[in-house]
Amino acid sequence: MEVFFKTVTECDQEIAISLSPEELVPHFEAAYKKVAPTVEIKGFRKGKVPLSLIKKFYGESVEADALDDIANESFKKTIEEKNIQPIGTPTMVDMKYKRGEPFSFTIKYEVKPSITLKEYKGIPVEKYLHPVKEEELDAEIQRLRQINATFEEASKVEGSEYVVTADIQDTDESGTPIIGQKREGMRIYLNEPSTETEVKNALTGAEVGGVYKASFEHLHDDHTHKVHMLLTAKKIEKVIHPEFNDELVKKITKEKYSTAPDFQKELSADIERYWNERTEKRLVDDITNEIVRRHEFGVPEALVKSLTDSYIEELKNQQKNKQLPRGFDDQKYRDAVRPSAIWQAKWMLIREQILVKENITISDADVDTMAEEESKRLNIDKERLVNFYKTSEAATERILNDKLIAFLKASSVIKEVVTDDTSKLLS
Repeated sequence: MEVFFKTVTECDQEIAISLSPEELVPHFEAAYKKVAPTVEIKGFRKGKVPLSLIKKFYGESVEADALDDIANESFKKTIEEKNIQPIGTPTMVDMKYKRGEPFSFTIKYEVKPSITLKEYKGIPVEKYLHPVKEEELDAEIQRLRQINATFEEASKVEGSEYVVTADIQDTDESGTPIIGQKREGMRIYLNEPSTETEVKNALTGAEVGGVYKASFEHLHDDHTHKVHMLLTAKKIEKVIHPEFNDELVKKITKEKYSTAPDFQKELSADIERYWNERTEKRLVDDITNEIVRRHEFGVPEALVKSLTDSYIEELKNQQKNKQLPRGFDDQKYRDAVRPSAIWQAKWMLIREQILVKENITISDADVDTMAEEESKRLNIDKERLVNFYKTSEAATERILNDKLIAFLKASSVIKEVVTDDTSKLLS
């Protein structure tokens, strides 16, 4: 068997294999024996046809059918001997065979690129710290008051804290109703940020039974169009926000907290925890982004496709019916997430190299620590978690990743920066 290797790109490779007629004989003999029990020829019982006759009448088709298996077997043997680990599904790009002559074929496959690790320690990075602001706490309290609001029927809108229940009739530019474009009993909260400004303006001062016009630009997918509508006010309610006091706190916490000041402290701590989490995420993102930026190499297309497939599957699982949204454009989505998939593929390959170089592995103590933490959080028996984590690939990956991130943070040069600009933490 003759074997020739060809490197097309750093990820794409080809193997050209040629087998002599003599090397093909045992493969063909095995193929004949395999089909023999099913062959029927007049004068012979099924399965009792001599091999010489099978070769005479069916030899060409049997040998042709056997070629794929011979190619796959030869390819598998070759890559095992050379310790080659293809990514994705190899593709046959050429196959040549004529009875009595050598059998040659070429298979294209992808491999992980050879990566020369650049410096991944000592990364200079800023860690943004955001102290909780009074206005943030006030906003959260206001949100809780809004959630627990009551409604008092009114005859007229006299401010922004009103809800109008209206029938909405879409019209053309001239005001003529569009048949089939009417929605009844729609509740419109005037102080809701998502409510169109033009609708708020149209309903300011509205009275029950009144009809009001509104027109505005509506964003749909990647374009905007003009919307015209008539709003008939059927019901008006004033929004009554409860006071943030002990009574409200007992209600919304089911008496876990009995005083407003105590609960206010917990709200402040929650906000602080949120920003701390964002701080840590931004820090890790900045470190890993810088490491990836320092490495220039191509990634296997099969790996990019696999990651993109996982994004689509995740999107599907987020839907109530576990189905992709109607009109979902598969290719458009793949094109949009491709940069993210390429980045993730690069990080996965770099991460793999760093884990090996730094000898970052999982010990029983690591599993025990994770089980201890999760058992308290989930109120689950620790030993059950230990047994589960030892056999869970996802748990293994999580522990490895946590250890790697801890190592990278400890190895980075971190400068703490206090900021009021929360956009730095939300990127």
